[in-house]
Amino acid sequence: MAGAEIESLISIIVLSYNKLPYTRLCLDRLLTTSYRPLEIVVVDQGSQDGSVPYLKEFELLAEQIGIKVTLLLNEENLGAVTGRNQGMEAASGDAVVFMDNDVAVLKKDWADQLREVLFSSSDVGSVSPKLIYPNPPHWIQYAGCDVSPEGKVNFRGRGEPRDDPRFNRRRQVQCFISACMMTKSSVIGEVGPMDEAFNPVEYEDTDYSYRIKDQGYQLVYVPEVELYHFENVTTEGSPRLNNTYLIVKHGMLFKKKWRHVFAKEGGPPAKSMVWKEIPQVDLNDVIDLI
Repeated sequence: MAGAEIESLISIIVLSYNKLPYTRLCLDRLLTTSYRPLEIVVVDQGSQDGSVPYLKEFELLAEQIGIKVTLLLNEENLGAVTGRNQGMEAASGDAVVFMDNDVAVLKKDWADQLREVLFSSSDVGSVSPKLIYPNPPHWIQYAGCDVSPEGKVNFRGRGEPRDDPRFNRRRQVQCFISACMMTKSSVIGEVGPMDEAFNPVEYEDTDYSYRIKDQGYQLVYVPEVELYHFENVTTEGSPRLNNTYLIVKHGMLFKKKWRHVFAKEGGPPAKSMVWKEIPQVDLNDVIDLI
């Protein structure tokens, strides 16, 4: 964390690597956030699609409405783990949000609601919202994660109606994904940076969730906060990125590291975890986004 924490400041870390239309939507929607004081740290990973000029314009616009922006411009893609660690080092808030650039917030008080739950108890270390698909009927994409006793990770509620009561109550979950999760900076100080053994991507957030729990903190899912997530846009098309290989490789690393924990957590059996195939939605196909 950069210097002394500023009391009540929320820092949002967004990774950017090309995909300018999605980055623009993500950041422009963040400007509607009602919470203050607010800081946005954007880590660009060597974009070549016009993202950097936009980011510089965004910095000026955001600061005109009282939102501090810090731009970290890498010459090349250093990986999601390194990028998030750079963002954490630059962040100044007492709450830090990891957010993918293919996420769009829906309501202006989203950060207020997450922060209220995060600081409702000293036992809570991190919180995460409900992620829904941006096209009607807006099925649930993610309501926190389950982990089977064998180490299989599954998105709770994937493909279910957004108003399904099973996924509309606050509860502790086994792990989060970093598409959007808010964590106390004091907890980050205890846990440390993300493990770069998971670079460039895959399972770094699952591992970080277990490291937070290992320090004695709870992960709380907050269903009343809903965000759109386009899913897989952030990493899609990245050169030299074999996601299938990384999922297997880093999944094995996660299992070796945390088997002694998830094997005893009482998660649902792997055979009950069915990954529903949801057609990917392109931004251009979404007419009424908000």
